[in-house]
Amino acid sequence: MNTSHSIHHLDPTHTSDTRTVLLRPFYWLKSGFQDFSYHPTASFSYGFIVTAMLFVTFLMTSEHIYIIAGIICGFMFVGPILAAGLCELSWRHETNEPLNFDESLSRLRQCKNTLYQFAGLLLGFSLLWFALSALVLSMTVGSVAPPMEQSVWDNFFNLITTQQLVLYILIGGVLAVAAFSVSVVSIPAIIETNISATEAMLLSFKVFITNIPTMIVWGGLLVLISLFGLSLFLASMIILFPLLSHATWYAYRDLVVDHIETTAE
Repeated sequence: MNTSHSIHHLDPTHTSDTRTVLLRPFYWLKSGFQDFSYHPTASFSYGFIVTAMLFVTFLMTSEHIYIIAGIICGFMFVGPILAAGLCELSWRHETNEPLNFDESLSRLRQCKNTLYQFAGLLLGFSLLWFALSALVLSMTVGSVAPPMEQSVWDNFFNLITTQQLVLYILIGGVLAVAAFSVSVVSIPAIIETNISATEAMLLSFKVFITNIPTMIVWGGLLVLISLFGLSLFLASMIILFPLLSHATWYAYRDLVVDHIETTAE
């Protein structure tokens, strides 16, 4: 018997010709919250995993820059993989497929190698941040950070100069923008179309360049929401991480033209 079904096909270099309106990111957040309410158990599961990982890491360590560097690097690798599961849930809701935690892992299994490659590239950005920071600081102000044995249980921010802190933030900011520009829609594109990590990053960069004002608003919201989550001792990350991941799916839907063809079996 012949049946018709929809298959999503996407040209990895094709983005919308019309620039997304400036305040569109607020719609993405609203849609992400609605997705969260459609499958709260599965979404909470991902949020709980992320929060538990961050909480245990902070609980067992300190505020030393070496430890913070390790946490950031680890999250840059694990975060995109977990976000992929949440994007899968949004896709499944859109296509009226089963919605639960186990089902959200199905595409992750198929795309795992590509997701690992992409996560590894983001990990490279964070490692580059700390390497460049160390190089610049050693050339300008001498010591990069207090010795590990001296301050592993101390607050790093009480032991460095304002100049050192500003340099860390400036270098980190530049690399964060670079990482953001190649990851705006990468995860959803990989989940839906299984394109390569390189193609996904090129697609994201094109989206970023085409919609810079909107990207400034979206990036600012991501930073503010993440800082808010961290300021509440990570508890709110149980909700905020799934919310932002679901919202990323809607950013992808708005920013990328996907072509749906109907085929017959």
